[in-house]
Amino acid sequence: MLGLSTDDNHRVEISITAKNKRKILVILEMAELKHHKTKSSRSLREEEVKKSKRKHHRGSSKHHYTDSKTPPLPATIEDLLKRRDSLKEELTRISENCLKSAMTDHQLHTKKYSNKAQSKKHSSDKSKPVSSKKRKISDTSPEVSHNYTNLDSEDEETIIEQQRLQRKQLIEKLITSCDDKHKGDKERENKQIKNTSNDVKEKTIISEPKPSPKEVPDMFSENDDFDAHNVPDQVKQDKDNNTQLIDNWDNSDGYYNTTIGDIIDNRYTIKTILGQGVFANVVRAQDNNNNSNVAIKIIRNNDMMYKVGLKEISFIKEINEADKENKYHCVQLLTHFKHKGHLCLVLESLHMDMRSIIKKYGRHGLNMKALMSYSRQLMLALRLLKKLGIIHSDIKPDNILVNEKKNVLKLCDFGSACKLHQNEPTPYLVSRFYRAPEIILGLPYNHGVDMWSAGCTIFEMATGKILFTGSSNNKMLKCFMDFKGKIPSRLIKKGKFKDQHFNYNNNFLLHKKDETTLREKVVEITNITATKDLYTEMQKACKNLTTAEEKKLPQLKDFLDKIFMFDPNHRAGILDCLKHPFIQGELEK
Repeated sequence: MLGLSTDDNHRVEISITAKNKRKILVILEMAELKHHKTKSSRSLREEEVKKSKRKHHRGSSKHHYTDSKTPPLPATIEDLLKRRDSLKEELTRISENCLKSAMTDHQLHTKKYSNKAQSKKHSSDKSKPVSSKKRKISDTSPEVSHNYTNLDSEDEETIIEQQRLQRKQLIEKLITSCDDKHKGDKERENKQIKNTSNDVKEKTIISEPKPSPKEVPDMFSENDDFDAHNVPDQVKQDKDNNTQLIDNWDNSDGYYNTTIGDIIDNRYTIKTILGQGVFANVVRAQDNNNNSNVAIKIIRNNDMMYKVGLKEISFIKEINEADKENKYHCVQLLTHFKHKGHLCLVLESLHMDMRSIIKKYGRHGLNMKALMSYSRQLMLALRLLKKLGIIHSDIKPDNILVNEKKNVLKLCDFGSACKLHQNEPTPYLVSRFYRAPEIILGLPYNHGVDMWSAGCTIFEMATGKILFTGSSNNKMLKCFMDFKGKIPSRLIKKGKFKDQHFNYNNNFLLHKKDETTLREKVVEITNITATKDLYTEMQKACKNLTTAEEKKLPQLKDFLDKIFMFDPNHRAGILDCLKHPFIQGELEK
């Protein structure tokens, strides 16, 4: 018989006595005898039924058979012994399973109190002797023993039901013990965390030395006896990791962050910001040495831009040396230096650029006298560049400066300049509205590109409007042909980029968007004729002209027609332009 009991220390003891074993064996033998009796009675009934069937088969009369009430024959002793052995094996297997489940329950239930129980156990073992006899489960646990009171029953079903209930109770105990274990672990962890935090606080408090009154100096004492051994000799700053110490002189594009009032190179104080271009931003500053105004061109902080700035310095120096008397209307370079990683060019200060002059005074064009003077001065500047073999490559109103009296013009910004023998075909040289056709087609170019750009600039000064306003190189060619007709085929064939704009028949391929689908499409134009005239365009734009000025318009139209020639070799030269009546002739009063 199995018995379970819990003592004060939550320990489980399991014992099966010999007396209980004998009772179980007797019960099993009685159950086997009963089973064999029923089996033998069934076999006798079946034999009687078979005999009756045989008799019925032999005779013609029908008989009704009933169950016989004779007792069954007893089974043989060998069968009973085999049955007993099998039942013994089942009993031992069941007892082993019960022992295993009980031991697991005991281990889970007692693990929670292992630390405290072990300490108490060691103390009690030293003082008290260990008892040799174990307590029986039936004596201490009436609830558990009650589940096994019916084991003397002769019915197998009751035994199975008792075992099922036992397993159910063991599972419930296992679940409750696991929950208790988790709760106990959490409480233990919280206690450990609190204890560790308290220990750390105590350690920190202990580790901090309390200054003695002798070590603390008296800052109000007469004697200057402060200890300086804790003060470092040199203060080191982490410039790499400290973002506040990093210079922020440049913006994201590499332009210098100019602020009015800043002093550059310990000499120049910024007064106004004039503008910003592709290569640099320009400021007007005061030279603190002589209180004169200068223009400072601050090149972008970029390796490529730095090289462009050095090239510009070399060109301006060459021009200034060739024009020591300052007669050819090119800007003067005073000095240059490097400031905060930026190359700075100090130039002579002028009042404003030509585009600002046109916007302010020439919405319908400048007066004819100023136009003639400006055109002549521009041609003189181009004459000096041609003499030195320099192509400016970016002539436009933005790169032409005028003094405060507005009677002197000077050419500036030589960042795109190049030597005549160093030029290479590129489709994007010069600003688009002032770009010559040989550049777009990819033909070899020379000083004629500056003449074309100068003609566009003079027309803009005369009318206040841009002459060729194409949104791309292809559209620029269409604008050229609207005024001058079709480009000669001999020039098209020599062009490096002709396939982008003309087909094999030298017919123009116009790139434009479809009005309905808004997709890019190509339209072939075979017959191209001039639909616009320079004289008509100037008459529309120029208003309130005097009779003398109206007489000058045909001369201006002829002057520009000779400049706007597709073939650079047939284009008017600088000397021809300087001798033209539009420039040489005086305005009639």
